[in-house]
Amino acid sequence: MSADAWVGSWRPHRPRGPIAALYGSPGPKYGLPTNVGYRLHDPSRGRAPAYSFGVRAGGRQEERSPGPAYLLPPGTTARGKDGTPAFSIYGRPRDLPPLRTPGPGCYSPERASRLAFPSAPACSLRSRTRQGTAQQTPGPAAYRLPPMLGPRVVNKSAAPNFSMPGRSNVGAFYEDLCKTPGPCSYRVVDADVYKRRAPQYSMLARNALPGDTGTKPGPGAYSPEQGRQRGLTFGIRHSNYLTPLIVDVLD
Repeated sequence: MSADAWVGSWRPHRPRGPIAALYGSPGPKYGLPTNVGYRLHDPSRGRAPAYSFGVRAGGRQEERSPGPAYLLPPGTTARGKDGTPAFSIYGRPRDLPPLRTPGPGCYSPERASRLAFPSAPACSLRSRTRQGTAQQTPGPAAYRLPPMLGPRVVNKSAAPNFSMPGRSNVGAFYEDLCKTPGPCSYRVVDADVYKRRAPQYSMLARNALPGDTGTKPGPGAYSPEQGRQRGLTFGIRHSNYLTPLIVDVLD
């Protein structure tokens, strides 16, 4: 008789069908709605009034001051700018150019006789100014008398003149007023159109016979004189499928 306690006939085994213990549940994920706050409140409970802080009106945003955002320059007091004298170091300025006044040797009094004393008028020849070139008046060579020969004589009658113009296509004796086509305008009609058509044959190109198109070496590609001579050997032809011969059999 065994010393172990009897636990019955049940033993652990795989269940025949699905049971709830094999699947995990969400646990306390699903709960009652909250009674605190305004949003998602329990509809079966009373809800107290809720108040919120409103935003500042738009008029006051325009009256905002920057506060202590101003960066005052150094040396500024409550009464204004500091009155202490301040000095700075600059570069040396350039020297002023000297006054270039003419000396006594720059004057020529001998040339001022015509200006200082009365003198007769003097004229000089100079080139034409720009204003004179703008006046395009004709010169004497621009005028000419009428010719005395030809049909354009002013005070005389001219004889009739004849000229030989080129041949014109309009109004000539050979002008084709009907615009009819000539014999060369018609094309010869093929006889196969209105007669029994004869058989036609054509010469095609030569067809290539099917075969191997690979490049093969010719007789000149081989060099028998450069080949290595093979020697003769004595051996037995073996096969991989033959059973080996076993002579010594161990008891």
